Amino acid sequence: MKPNGDQKSAARLTAAFTLVEVMVSVLIVGLMTLSVYASFSYGFGVVQMTRDDLRATQILMQRMEAIRLCTWSSLSNCPINFVTTYDPRSGSSNTAGTVYSGTITTNPVAGFPGAATYTNNMCQVTASVYWTNYVGKQFVVHSRQMQTYIARYGMQNYIWGTP
Repeated sequence: MKPNGDQKSAARLTAAFTLVEVMVSVLIVGLMTLSVYASFSYGFGVVQMTRDDLRATQILMQRMEAIRLCTWSSLSNCPINFVTTYDPRSGSSNTAGTVYSGTITTNPVAGFPGAATYTNNMCQVTASVYWTNYVGKQFVVHSRQMQTYIARYGMQNYIWGTP
């Protein structure tokens, strides 16, 4: 049995999408696409910020290891300022990219428990590094800091042979 004309038009009206339904579905797909791109953008920003933070930590460790091998008399030249750049895409030249500015300072040791007699033969070394990231529409300054103690008769005497 074949459907007549009234049944065909009724079936056609119930099977089609209305303009409102299509516009709502386009809006939902557009919002989903926008949120996916925003998520990717945020994720890449977090990865870049983490890379810069890790590089700052590497720079501080490198400077601290070098300071531990300095002679006691050379530590009197502090504060020492330095600037290091890093761009992983530039290869070995490191002439562009994030600029890390740092300072190394020495201070007398304070806060040791009791009346330690060796505090005159020790100093506290503080290394700080600062860099700037562009986040959103503004520049944000980040910083990292490390501290260690250096003894007058420490490891450097085994390397250089002089206190």
